[in-house]
This record gives sequence, structure tokens and C-alpha cells, in this order.
Amino acid sequence: MTDKITRITPAGSLELLSKKEVERLKDKSESGLYDLFRQCALAVMNCGNETDNSQDILDAHMDFDIRVVQQPRGIKLELSNAPEIAFVDNEMIKGIREHLFSVLRDIIYINSILKKSTNFQLDQSADITNFIFHILRNAKVIAQGRSPDIVVCWGGHSIRREEYNYTKRVGYELGLRLLNICTGCGPGAMKGPMKGAAIAHSKQRKTDGRYIGITEPGIIAAESPNPIVNELTIMPDIEKRLEAFVRVGHAIIVFPGGVGTAEEILYILGLLLHPDNQHIPFPIVFTGTQENASYFKMIDEFIGGTLGEEAQRRYKIIIDDPAAVAREVKAGIESVSQFRRDNSDAYYFNWLLHIPDRFQQPFKPTHGNMKSLNLTKNQDKFMLASNLRCAFSGIVAGNVKSDGIKAVKEHGPFELHGDVEITRPLEELLAAFIRENRMKLPGKSYVPSFRIVN
Repeated sequence: MTDKITRITPAGSLELLSKKEVERLKDKSESGLYDLFRQCALAVMNCGNETDNSQDILDAHMDFDIRVVQQPRGIKLELSNAPEIAFVDNEMIKGIREHLFSVLRDIIYINSILKKSTNFQLDQSADITNFIFHILRNAKVIAQGRSPDIVVCWGGHSIRREEYNYTKRVGYELGLRLLNICTGCGPGAMKGPMKGAAIAHSKQRKTDGRYIGITEPGIIAAESPNPIVNELTIMPDIEKRLEAFVRVGHAIIVFPGGVGTAEEILYILGLLLHPDNQHIPFPIVFTGTQENASYFKMIDEFIGGTLGEEAQRRYKIIIDDPAAVAREVKAGIESVSQFRRDNSDAYYFNWLLHIPDRFQQPFKPTHGNMKSLNLTKNQDKFMLASNLRCAFSGIVAGNVKSDGIKAVKEHGPFELHGDVEITRPLEELLAAFIRENRMKLPGKSYVPSFRIVN
């Protein structure tokens, strides 16, 4: 069978590469960038495919290849056996082409410039934050001279149609108030708010609407960027992705989701429970349809049972009222603006938010690391939130990331140990996610990647 070859030129994100950068992209060794670039590129081109298993995507396109062709006037990408869904009449869809070169831009910048720089010691908290700032600035996500207007929307990729429609309604109300949207860039609750906001922006004749997608290599294949994203950024790992959300966002809305959404909730609550952050305004709203009321009651009870009333006071639950959600967020952002003016903090990057080293260092979800997580009551609440976040992160890896899926397949489910006061509500929450089909896309069978040991 003859390979199908496609050649494409950059779409504004990156046009020039050095010979050394091209060599690293071609390098298929462990120290090279070829495998990383190929995996992310394949994910981008699978936009619209209904799957949340990164290994399935890799297995289905084993004959796919991508290489950079250096030319006197710039570069081209040469693709072999690329997914047909990325093309219309043999022409690559423009949005997918833009995303493809955004991936290339970030991989090159992170691995060829920043990681080689002596200015960044990635075991130092301040340097990690500066590292994230440089990535976002290079991707032009950081926009100086704009008032705070970025609403981060979190929620599940595996949600029901009525839940998805509700996220669109909320996005529409946000867009009518000229607010911009940032999500994890995938389908479901990550796409709906962008779609609703895009319609509202059109109504308001807002032509510079921002639909920011922030992802990372381990998750991008399971949550391919949706087509509305017009600013895509690839962060090196989940911890830097989470920090990017809270540094550039001015408010957070949480829709129903599964373990990934729970991980995000625990991350932001853990930060806000830290003594250094208790005075910082950061509006958080949990919202869904009337049918979701029990879901948020369950989340609220889990947070109360593990982290206490102080954590519960940091968010507001609004059920089945998109306009009220948008008004609450708009008012909250005004308090954020005032706080930053009073404290001489930037509108475009939340420098004053303290993020402890524990929240920044990548957690590797091995069986040993998952088993040794401290899930006991005898610790600071922000540390317990961090450890619970890591537990959910490991379950996400076992559900959708190729390395995690492989580890669970070879060694069995991850084990989580801890005090019964922590593990029992954790087990009940995870069981509810399974019952409500929030672990995988609708119609996909789910085999648990975890086991709770009291």
C-alpha cells in the first residue's frame, strides 16, 4: 500500500527553525522530540473523533509519520497517512493546521530554549512560575492592556447532551457580558462554553473573542482540541497546566465532570486553603442543570467531609440559572480587578497567588507513588487537598493516558490507602462517577483503574 503524503506550511505560529531544532524533532531516541511531536500532532488531527483513550488513537494510526522539512525560505511539515478527518477535499482544515503549528511552537520552545536555559531551575518554585509565564507569553496567551475578562471553565469530556447544552447556555451568558473563555480545550464541558460564547460574541459584534485551550502531552490525545479553540497552548505536564489556568484566569466555573474535574477542584481549593492565599479573591461557581443538583450536593459533601467548611466557603453553587452564574462571575471579576489595582498585581498574570512547591512538582502516577499518598486527617488541609488531587490525577492516567493504561494493564489497579474518614467518602464519590458514566465517553465500558484499601 502506497503512503499518502501531505505537505503543509506554517499557519502563523512558527516559520523558522534552526538545524539543531529540526534534528531534535527527527530524533526518535528517548532524548529526542520525535515521539512527543508525533503523539501531539496525531491528537490534534483527530479532532472530532469520539474516543478518550490515547493508546487507541496511537494503535489506530501506527503508520502515521510526520517530519519537518527544512527549506531556504522556512519549513514545511510532511505527513504520511494522516487521519482523513483532518482534511476536506484533500486540503487540511485551517483550524487544525493552526493547532498543529501551535504544538510545534510550544514543543520547540519548551524543550529547545527554556529547558536548556540556566535561568530556570525547575526544582525552584519561583522559577517554575516564571517558566510558565514565558511559555504563555511566547504563545501570546498573555495579553497586556486588557481588563480582567478570562473565565476558566472546567468540567467533564464525558457528559450527557442536556449537560452539554447547559454549558453552552452559560457560555452564551458569559459572552453577552463580553467575557472570554479558557478551558482544557477538549470536548464536552470544555467545548460547550466556547460555543455559547462565540454566538454571544457575534451578537455583541465582538470580533476579538478569545477561546483559549490549555492542555499537556499526556492528555491531548484523549481530549483533542475542539475546533473553536483559537489560542492553543501545550504545557509540559498536568501541574504546569493547572498553574497556567489559575495564573491567567480571573474566575472559575465548574460543570459536572469526573475524576479530572475533581482533580481540578481539589487543586484550586488546596491553593486557596493555604494561609498565604486566604485574602486573595478568586470567584468559583459550581453549576449545572436541575438534574445535576444531586451531583453538586455529592461534591459539596465530599469537600465538607474531607477538607471542611473553610473549603466549602470558597465556592458558590448555582443550579439551572446561566444568567445568575454570569452575573456572579462578572461581579467576582470586578472584585479581582480592584484587588489587583490595590496591590499592584498584573491583570494578565496572577503573580500574587502563592503556589507551594508540592503543587508544582510533577506527580508520577506509579503504583508505588499512588500507594504511598498520605490520605490521612493528620495534616494541613491544603496538603490533604494536594494529596487527594494526586490520587485523582493517577486515576485519570489509568483511565485515559497511554502510560497509565499500560501500567494498570501490566500490574493491576492502582491502590489507595488512608484513614477511613478520607477513603470512605473518596470511594463513594468514585463509585458515583462510575454509576453515572463519568469515567469514559457515553457507551464506552469502564474497568476501574483503582482500588481503595481502608
